[in-house]
Amino acid sequence: MPATKTPTPEKLTLDVFSVTGEKQKTLALDADIFGVKPDTGLLHDVVEAHLANQRLGLAHTKTKGEVRGGGKKPWKQKGTGRARTGSIRNPQWRGGGVTFGPRTGANHTKKINVKAKRKALAMALSAQVAAKHVILVEGMPTDGKTKSVHTLLTKLSARRRALLVPAAHSAVIVRATRNHPEITVLRSDSLNVYDVLRAHRVVLSVDSLPVIRKTFFAAAAKA
Repeated sequence: MPATKTPTPEKLTLDVFSVTGEKQKTLALDADIFGVKPDTGLLHDVVEAHLANQRLGLAHTKTKGEVRGGGKKPWKQKGTGRARTGSIRNPQWRGGGVTFGPRTGANHTKKINVKAKRKALAMALSAQVAAKHVILVEGMPTDGKTKSVHTLLTKLSARRRALLVPAAHSAVIVRATRNHPEITVLRSDSLNVYDVLRAHRVVLSVDSLPVIRKTFFAAAAKA
């Protein structure tokens, strides 16, 4: 009986576009970053932790002791036929203090294991690649004009909720996109699962790929 050959995994490839939106070449992607099977439970936990860690906890309610007034006993303890009470600032009174309300300084942070974050980021990028929502470009417009970025994204069909990922911080790109409500700019070493998943198009600079691997996945490769 002839030996059966094990099927070779298909290579992940994406087209690379120029700054003017023209197709230049095809580039192979790392399967351990862009070809990971997603786990919706892990992605949910990481996104939930990300949103919780953004909370400032500014809501504040006053307790009975902090509400102004109520120093005098409303009526005598006995003989009136009404329920006994000691202050008009008790929680059951209108205008009184709040019991178990939100307080300034409450800690809403949630901790997620670093390995779990790294794995979830790979899943998020892989899910966007599988959905054909990732676009590779040779570079970003460098003239600092919103029109140039808008023109490029129009040619790439990425005008709606686009996430631009340059290799490093660029004040020119930030200036060109700060007035565009549909564009978010994140450095390649500052990616997070939430912004990757919520983007309708993820526009990655080719130079950002090695930075993403070095920043988030170099330690995993050594292990």
